[in-house]
Amino acid sequence: MPQSPLFTLSRRRLLATSLAGLGIAAGLVPSRAAAQAKGRTTDTVRLTWGFHGLTLIAKERGVFEKTLGAEGIKVEWLGPFPNHAPTLQAVTGGSADFGFGGSTTPALAAIIAGSPLVFSQFVIYEPRTTAIIAKDDSGIDRVEDLVGKSVAVNRSGLGEFLLVAALEKHKIDRSAVKFVYLNPPDAAPALASGKVDAWSMWSPGVDIARLEYKAHDVFLEGRDLDFYIDYSSYVTSRKFSQDNPQIVRAVAAAYESEARWVNDNVVEAETIVQKRAGYSDVIRDQFIARRRNYKLIPVTDKAFVAQLQQAADWLVARKILPEPIIVSEHLAQL
Repeated sequence: MPQSPLFTLSRRRLLATSLAGLGIAAGLVPSRAAAQAKGRTTDTVRLTWGFHGLTLIAKERGVFEKTLGAEGIKVEWLGPFPNHAPTLQAVTGGSADFGFGGSTTPALAAIIAGSPLVFSQFVIYEPRTTAIIAKDDSGIDRVEDLVGKSVAVNRSGLGEFLLVAALEKHKIDRSAVKFVYLNPPDAAPALASGKVDAWSMWSPGVDIARLEYKAHDVFLEGRDLDFYIDYSSYVTSRKFSQDNPQIVRAVAAAYESEARWVNDNVVEAETIVQKRAGYSDVIRDQFIARRRNYKLIPVTDKAFVAQLQQAADWLVARKILPEPIIVSEHLAQL
């Protein structure tokens, strides 16, 4: 008797399902469950980079890629990015997997605004060289001289918080100074042309501007501020960290290894950055003399997370961050 189409279809489905099960058992057919079992659903990680810091050195040296390659992880570098905020947007939008190691403050601001980001690693670098600078002929030599003047800062970032801290230390009301919100590529020519009177900026931009525009420090973070409000950090999306904890751990370990190399090879590291960033030997030699040191901190360090929480509360109280945030709720779970 001829078999009904329904019976034939059911038998085919059963046979296909059985074969697929055998294939998975034999390791022949990959599956999402099998990938998750080894701690990742992809073999590629997309990392953002810019013309500064540890991420640039990791990209240029090539050891970072080999380290991850040994674990079967392919690295794709995306960039260059001018500052941290666009990398946060790239991770939020799904075109990148990690930010490039920028300020915690814009990361916190992005999270408060609804971006599904989590911190995967923190960085403390010393000496702290973020500074408020003004041109030598500006007549601005002290923080008090900023009253009635305009200062370029990046919104909810390192530049803005440093200016707020400087004004607070010198008992100057915020309203007495004009905050001009500009990203670094726009702030540098604004200072040079006199469209703003001062600029609050981090290295290497502040160092280049100080030399090229004949400027000086009005307020220097490492010298004039005796506490941390902002740190550097790597972020990823919550989903990526949940689906790929093995990759998140591997990236963190590779950056930690890179930091150890940089700390032990200052001249070589600063020369690598100079070649790609394109600044002068004078700036490079300043960095070599400072012997910048990187300390990487895992998200499992509860004492550090408590410090960052205090910093976030400080920023909220001063309306740099728009509302409170619980830092411990936004850490990669590894």
